Amino acid sequence: MKQLPLDDLTMAVARIRGLLLTEEKVDRAVSLLAQAIKESLPGSPGAGVSLLDADGKRTSSAATDTMVEKLDAAQYEFGEGPCLTAWAAGKVVIIDDLLTDTRWPRWQSAVASLPVRSVVSAPLLAGKEALGAFKIYSALPSQYDESTGRALSLFAETAATLLAHIQGTEAPLRMAESLKASLASRDTINRACGMLMERQGIGQDKALQQLIQNARVLGVTLVEASEQVATRVPPAGS
Repeated sequence: MKQLPLDDLTMAVARIRGLLLTEEKVDRAVSLLAQAIKESLPGSPGAGVSLLDADGKRTSSAATDTMVEKLDAAQYEFGEGPCLTAWAAGKVVIIDDLLTDTRWPRWQSAVASLPVRSVVSAPLLAGKEALGAFKIYSALPSQYDESTGRALSLFAETAATLLAHIQGTEAPLRMAESLKASLASRDTINRACGMLMERQGIGQDKALQQLIQNARVLGVTLVEASEQVATRVPPAGS
């Protein structure tokens, strides 16, 4: 498992803070964050950062290499994957081995030919508001565990707080509106997930995947699909 030493983590967080505080452009700040994550971890894995709107659509993104771009593109094409799950559920998502993890079958099939085995994705949470997620990919299996996830959450917390306060001509209004909408949307999504889990006896990841698939089939947003679940009265006896 990849371990991030405390001294390295402290230096990395300080570096991220210094980089983002000097930036006024969201796109540039996101790019710097992705590169800082890559350079701060052992083995120089691929890294990416995505800011998402209330419906899980990218408003800004950056990747350290083309492979990460392909992995991300497949997530948004199929509406499933570790990054979207981390954002919607507000928790760290770890893939120990992409070859055997079946939580996102269409995404898994689409990226199976790429040299990726381990994945960790953490939500960018500013308080309770989810701005997006960042992700790290490794060519080797079993590279990340829960301790890695906890360490990376410090990256995410620092980065999200700074991103939320970036000033400039493009950032303040867009980010403020996104934060407000994202909080309400995540509550709706989480409530719908809870209902599906209770009604069908399934886990959170499976419930979220079902919501995303419902949205794609119906041609509506993830929030709208969640609202339909939350307001639908289940059949008698179910």
